Amino acid sequence: NIIEKAFEEGWIKPNLPKVRTGKKVAIVGSGPSGLSAASELNSVGHSVAVFEREDEIGGLLRYGIPDFKLEKRVLDRRINIMKEEGIDFKTNVYAGRGKYSADELIKNFDAVVLTGGSTIPRDLKIQGRELKGIHFAVDFLKQQNKRVAGKKLIEEEINAKGKIVVVIGGGDTGSDCIGTSIRQGAKAVYQYELMPRQPLVRDETMPWPTFPKTLKVTTSHEEGCIRKWCIGTEKFEGRDGRVRSLQGVKVKWQKENGRMKMTSIPGTEFNQKVDLVLLAMGFVHPQHEGLLNDIGVEFDARGNVKTDENYMTSKRGIFAAGDMRRGQSLVVWALKDGRKAAQQVDYYLMGETSLRG
Repeated sequence: NIIEKAFEEGWIKPNLPKVRTGKKVAIVGSGPSGLSAASELNSVGHSVAVFEREDEIGGLLRYGIPDFKLEKRVLDRRINIMKEEGIDFKTNVYAGRGKYSADELIKNFDAVVLTGGSTIPRDLKIQGRELKGIHFAVDFLKQQNKRVAGKKLIEEEINAKGKIVVVIGGGDTGSDCIGTSIRQGAKAVYQYELMPRQPLVRDETMPWPTFPKTLKVTTSHEEGCIRKWCIGTEKFEGRDGRVRSLQGVKVKWQKENGRMKMTSIPGTEFNQKVDLVLLAMGFVHPQHEGLLNDIGVEFDARGNVKTDENYMTSKRGIFAAGDMRRGQSLVVWALKDGRKAAQQVDYYLMGETSLRG
């Protein structure tokens, strides 16, 4: 495509700001919202420092999305341009600790943008959860991305080779777990979804231009897995401390008082052999302990960082964007949120802005 052609021909070059404003902005988190905010704020002359606790820049783009969906060279070439444009990237830095404590960030920067994402995964607290072989999807995907990059793993290895894998959760992360498990050589892969199966085609309940809630089939699904809908997981069973099976049940959904209610269907209980369980049920909110609590920002009812219409938190000069502010969502929404936040930060610092958001 034209973008690849542009990079191949060297048409895309660093675009350094013509003047510097003298204002300094700290961005905590280098995922899609953090990178887009950094690029925008740097373009209008602010000095931008991006803090990342991992060993490389990219956040979700680096460690949450498999290479078969996003080759990391695509990410690296953009980050390299941003470095040449003057953005200061700091890796292996845990913002909120030591010389990068909340007080130090506030003292040394004119504005702080919180873009750390929604990082607390939703757990499945049922009998047997403590057994080995049950992992959060994010840990599985992160480890595989490190493995593909040739990095040494220091944590316990999570590998699907030769195993019966059950992915619990029907979203994009679950799909990524399926594709990764297949590439690792899984014996069989199942995906359990609590919700009902969506229709194959748009019907009268989804008139244009509403978004069609139809069945999503990804390339990972096409590569081979057994998908099951309306499945609840009741307990895990193990042997010698490792998971060996799970007990599930079919469920049904009915509307009561205007809300959908789930009930188990008696007599539909079943047992599934399993060697590896991957929990891909989404994320509940960002990590509160540490930086967020130290700054003292307020949270909304869902536990996300609360902001006003200008992306500012309850603390003046502290902004938030992306999943940390809006809850887990798509990469494109995080990118847009970062740009919008940058526009408001620029206005806060300068009293006017040329950024379009």
